[in-house]
Amino acid sequence: MKEISEILKAYSAAKAAGKKAALATVVKVEGSSYRQPGARMLVTEDGLLTGAISGGCLEGDALRKALLSINQQQNKLITYNTSNENDSEVGLQLGCNGIVHILFEYINDEKANNPIMLLQQLQAERESAVVVTFFSLKRQALQYGTILFYNKSKTIYSNDLALEILPDTNQALESKTTVVKELQDDNHNEALIEYISPPISLIIAGAGNDVQPLVKMVSLLGWEVTIGEGRATHAVTARFPESKQVMVVNPDQFLENINIDDQTYVLLMTHNYKYDLAMLKLLLKTNCPYIGILGPKTKLNRMLDDLLIEGIKVTEEQLQRIYGPIGLDIGAETSEEIALSVIAEIKAVISRKNGTSLKYKEGKIHNTLELASLKK
Repeated sequence: MKEISEILKAYSAAKAAGKKAALATVVKVEGSSYRQPGARMLVTEDGLLTGAISGGCLEGDALRKALLSINQQQNKLITYNTSNENDSEVGLQLGCNGIVHILFEYINDEKANNPIMLLQQLQAERESAVVVTFFSLKRQALQYGTILFYNKSKTIYSNDLALEILPDTNQALESKTTVVKELQDDNHNEALIEYISPPISLIIAGAGNDVQPLVKMVSLLGWEVTIGEGRATHAVTARFPESKQVMVVNPDQFLENINIDDQTYVLLMTHNYKYDLAMLKLLLKTNCPYIGILGPKTKLNRMLDDLLIEGIKVTEEQLQRIYGPIGLDIGAETSEEIALSVIAEIKAVISRKNGTSLKYKEGKIHNTLELASLKK
């Protein structure tokens, strides 16, 4: 979501400056690739790039293709074969051993529900959504591009073709999956049905010095950070310029105006046992998927015992959502290293991974998207 936000910001600046632009989207990958379907890059007519469609190997040629799309004001589908090591074409000696299909869409700002306008809907409210992009691998075929935005409250489309894919779009939203569908039509259309979740919301109880490097790091990931604690000397916005909100607040009021959903992750780092205990008691009543508690295992065990004394028995399901001590075991010592360890653990939980070295992983690094046929 961060990449999309940066693209929207860059397009707004380009529009204000009177510059034309094209949107490049990885719509399909066969084999291995640095970026997966849904990766995007905005290209302005003066050559400014925002986002990425590869590790930097394809961007040079993609710039030329995007400028061609802008000049001709047409959508174009370009295929890069990175599996042929003997081929001298640009981007073909990357060692990725895959075929990458990239759609370039000219952005006509006067056209209702153009790709940028559809992507802007993702920022309208904090809600999961699906964006659908049509493309065809058939030579000289018409490239429809990004034509549908869909969530539980609204459906916006720029072409009636989108209506044919609505059942699959709803299924992708419900299952939280991204798929590529083949349509059995004369144009050989395929549809990238992309599930997009809202930004990660990181709630941190605590505003000590050890929180500062953590906030700096997650800001690079595009996570939204809310900080709160009881010390007015610590909970100061100037200490955490990258955060969305900084509050001086008691634990019983902390969550009053915070929407906790399945994209919300919480860290208890106040260095105040009673404050952390009070927060834990409140968080157990929510569906928060990650509650991280700074401190040794003995601290967590003491908290569980104190809750039991109060008549609160933590269930097995709740224990699965509690992480204490927080962080992956990478030998972290300094505040910066601990921040790296904690962020890595949260990312592993988000991705449902174990956080082990890729060296020991069997098979592909990225999950392969489902490829299915949709008969018209």
